[in-house]
Amino acid sequence: MAKDSTAKSARQRALVTGASSGIGAAFAECLARDRYDLIIVARQHARLEEIAARLRQKHRIDVEVLAADLTDHAELRVVEKVVEDASLDLLVNNAGFGTMGAFAQLPVDKEEQEIHLNVIALMRLTRAVLPGMLARGRGGIINVSSMAGFQPAPYNTTYGATKAFVNSFTEGLHEELRGTGVRVQALCPGFTRTEFQARAGIDVSNLPSFVWMSAPDVAEASLHALRQGTIVCTPGLANRAVVTLTGALPRGFTRRVVGTLARRLGN
Repeated sequence: MAKDSTAKSARQRALVTGASSGIGAAFAECLARDRYDLIIVARQHARLEEIAARLRQKHRIDVEVLAADLTDHAELRVVEKVVEDASLDLLVNNAGFGTMGAFAQLPVDKEEQEIHLNVIALMRLTRAVLPGMLARGRGGIINVSSMAGFQPAPYNTTYGATKAFVNSFTEGLHEELRGTGVRVQALCPGFTRTEFQARAGIDVSNLPSFVWMSAPDVAEASLHALRQGTIVCTPGLANRAVVTLTGALPRGFTRRVVGTLARRLGN
């Protein structure tokens, strides 16, 4: 019994938001394989329980389920308290969603929810975890952003703006944490096979297969990059090439190109 307790206490612990599907679920799987005990957070309690049961059986780890809507003020505070008290080695701020269409025609309450989830919840959970990590002199935070954060995103305007915040916030935080033993990363994937596009109302049926990555490949690339100390991780050679190219082109030109593509995807 003592041997089992020692093994358990030696395991690292991670909390993943938006863990019921997509990139969040892939992170949970990768971390469970790496022998992390987990706290998985999302709105859908039943899906979380299914994932937790599978990971417990497959990897012999502890998995705690925490069903919460991070756009709700009170429920976010509950998760913050868990984050503060859990002695986490890794926080993955993955929960988020996007909207597609002309901003003037989108429901403003949904746009506000998008900002609360993609920005406010991420910021507050990061603030909640940092004092403990700094006191222990170690830890990691992965903030899931997007390639949309590198340039204006017409017809995906609020989403792109929230991800630009995530990128800037993470890079600024990196400098504040230099030399502390705590690492942060902005993960900026491109098109990833998840439920995200359908929920955002984006028609991706005409996109070629080579632009896509799988959620497990994105999560693996992120964790590898975190171990290497990479601050901004854009998985995939093609995606990195696009980011480099758009950074070199005039901003007005990339804005027009992105707007043209977005109109086609939205129709």
